[in-house]
Amino acid sequence: MKIFIDTGDIEEIKKAYSFGILDGVTTNPSLIKAAVNDKSSGTGISLSEYIIEILNVAKGTPVSLEVIGSTYQEMVSEARKIYKVFNKVAGNVYVKIPVNPSMDEKGSNSFDGIKAIKTLSDEGIPINCTLVFTPEQAMLAAKAGASFVSPFAGRVDDHIRKSNDVDFKKTDYFPAYGLALESDKPEEEAVILEDNGIVSGIDLVGQCVEIFRNYGLKAEVLASSMRNARQVREAALAGADIATLPFKVILELLKHQKTAEGMKRFTEDVVEEYSDIIRK
Repeated sequence: MKIFIDTGDIEEIKKAYSFGILDGVTTNPSLIKAAVNDKSSGTGISLSEYIIEILNVAKGTPVSLEVIGSTYQEMVSEARKIYKVFNKVAGNVYVKIPVNPSMDEKGSNSFDGIKAIKTLSDEGIPINCTLVFTPEQAMLAAKAGASFVSPFAGRVDDHIRKSNDVDFKKTDYFPAYGLALESDKPEEEAVILEDNGIVSGIDLVGQCVEIFRNYGLKAEVLASSMRNARQVREAALAGADIATLPFKVILELLKHQKTAEGMKRFTEDVVEEYSDIIRK
């Protein structure tokens, strides 16, 4: 499974690439703007210059930059501009398009995202389809030509808990097999919470993977909104092609108390003669 970093912080991006295991970057205008404001501190660096710096650091690997419009015309125009201005920097720009840009129940422009994906992918602009919350959304995005399809695993877990009045913190582990709501009545079985047949964010990722493989859809499943290291493991087990992680979650991937304990013991047990051989 490929690992992307989800951030707009150039220092986090540089640090993560220095580990030698990073395969790309996902970001959005809010993350980049916050990072620029934090970094500039009077230096006057522009948003455009900052994006260029990110693209150069990530040269050879994909960087997803997002449109801000919500109509077909706006998204296509913005995507073309993003690609024209920034892809010449390092040849690694992917454009993020929402699967459904409609903001009302009528959904008058629901298919504008899919139409934009089709138009842009036909023009050779690689697309990362974002805000995917159902397998059917993922299927349509893949059929339209998206290169990456991003199911929001962590946000699905949040939605299921909020919808059922479950108290939680975003970093709390959510079981891949679903969260059981115990009944007050002993004779009643526990009910697995779900959202239209999806019992967890990882379940969403797994269903997307299964559909893509069933029908030979070429898009890669990019598990996004990852909350913790265990969820990353489960995304890999579910067959995700990519997971995009906040920097703090990347740091969690190597942690285990027994590893630290073992290192301490190995250090204490070093034979002086052996140390002299390899260090002098």
